[in-house]
Formats: sequence, C-alpha cells, structure tokens
Amino acid sequence: MQPEVSLGKNRTGLKASPLDAVELQDMHGYQLDVGRPPVTVEEFRASYMSEESVGSIPPPTSVKGMVGATAQALTGHRMHVLLDKIAERLAFERSGTRLYDAALLKIGQLDRLPEGMTMAALQEIRDEEAAHFRLLADTIERLGGDSTAMTPCADVTGVQGMGLLQAMNDPRTTLAQALDTLLAAELIDNASWELLIELAEGFGRDEIADGFRHALAAEQRHETLVRSWLAAELNNVSHVRH
Repeated sequence: MQPEVSLGKNRTGLKASPLDAVELQDMHGYQLDVGRPPVTVEEFRASYMSEESVGSIPPPTSVKGMVGATAQALTGHRMHVLLDKIAERLAFERSGTRLYDAALLKIGQLDRLPEGMTMAALQEIRDEEAAHFRLLADTIERLGGDSTAMTPCADVTGVQGMGLLQAMNDPRTTLAQALDTLLAAELIDNASWELLIELAEGFGRDEIADGFRHALAAEQRHETLVRSWLAAELNNVSHVRH
C-alpha cells in the first residue's frame, strides 16, 4: 500500500489532449446507421430494463412464521417487507465484517498509524460487525424466516458492498483511502439501522427494535472512531515534508 497520494503523469482528463477532447465531445449523441429510427441513450437503456424484480421473499419456514405473517397481514402489515430489510442489513454486516478483515490485513502491514488509532480498536469494530450479523440472523429465524436466503434487498446491498471491498483490497490504495472506505460503509450502516428500527417499531416489534438500538449505538461509535482516524491521517499527509 502506498504511503500517500503524489503528483504524477495522470492523463485521464480531457484537458490533457484538447484536440482529441473536441472530437470526443462532437461524438456525443452519435447514432449508428443501422436502417432504423434514431434511438436515444435513455431509450437504449430502458430497453434493457425488465419489469421483473431482483428476486422474491421465501415463504415462512415454520408454523410460527406462517401464523405471524398472517397476523401481521390482518393488521395491514406485510411481514415479508420487514424480513427483506432485516436480510438487507444481514448482508451488509456480512460485507462489513469482510471489509474490516481486509482492513486489518492492509493496515496491519504499516509501521505507522494515525494518532489515536490502534489495531485493537480496529479488531473490536470488526468483531462487533460480526456480532451484528449474528443478531440479524437470529432475528430472522425468530420471525420464522430463513437467514440463509438471498432476498431482493440483500442481493442489491451485496452488489453495493462489492465496490467497498474492491477499494479496500486494491493494493494501491493508501491508508487515507482505506479509512475513507470504512467511513463510507459506516455512514451507510448508521442510516440503514435507523430506518430498520423505525420499520420494526411500525410492525409493533419493540423487542426487536430494542436489540437494533444497541447495534446502532455501536455503529455510531464506529463512525466517530473512523472519522477521527481519517481526519488525523489527512492532517498528517497534508503537511509538507522536507
């Protein structure tokens, strides 16, 4: 992992080649002559969009789950909506645990850490992410669902998490970029736990919401720590070294 970002021979911007930039901009909106009416970019993309959803929610796996789902339906609440969002958080916490595993490997190879940061604190966050995964899996099972099923929201959040993992596992990313990746994950996590708590309360599942509040408190602590480490690292690399 590189110690810091430096100036180099970056030629990715349009201004690196003004003449080619003009030609490229003139190509915007270019249509291939295939003997058909012109198609806009928006229409072309829309043609690939299907009316089918990403996936579906499996039916309850137990009599208790069937009864619970029926009771919720009678009150105007569809239990599968709650199960889908819990599964979404479960998938994200799984990715979060792997993200911190990768961070421990990457950052553990360095001989310098930002002020206030320790490997023990990083390991503690990783372990709490794994504990949240187990909490969510147990909650799904208690509601009569299958914690191993890939629901639509879980599928989507898994794809989103791939970008974070790719950034962390890239050997070229700096310490600041690694911490920035962790902060992005924590910001998503905090907002998503808040929404999940509101949803659980709307279903009248206060005991579930209480457990989720403890997880949210931990995630808020994670965000504060990672943010402080990133600020310390940015302050360190921004000073001119002689």
